Amino acid sequence: MDLLVTYDVETTTPAGQRRLRKVAKICEGYGHRVQKSVFEVVCRDADKVKLVAAIEAVIDPARDSVRIYRLPAMALDDVEHLGRPRAMDPRGPFVI
Repeated sequence: MDLLVTYDVETTTPAGQRRLRKVAKICEGYGHRVQKSVFEVVCRDADKVKLVAAIEAVIDPARDSVRIYRLPAMALDDVEHLGRPRAMDPRGPFVI
């Protein structure tokens, strides 16, 4: 499945800054960063469950927001870009 993961983690405190780094690290393990807080993820249902559980374990639900959009099949193959080109193929291998 194709997912678009976006997050807004409150970073006014050192604890918030740590949560931000942890959320980014988790997302890097599942997909490609396309903007500062936006990741494109191609995964299986089981991987999505793991991704959500990992993020839920890190965020402060009273301060942080994570949105996971499930996209139509192969939607990441049909993305219109403006500005800098995509650095990675969303279905290509990535190094963790």
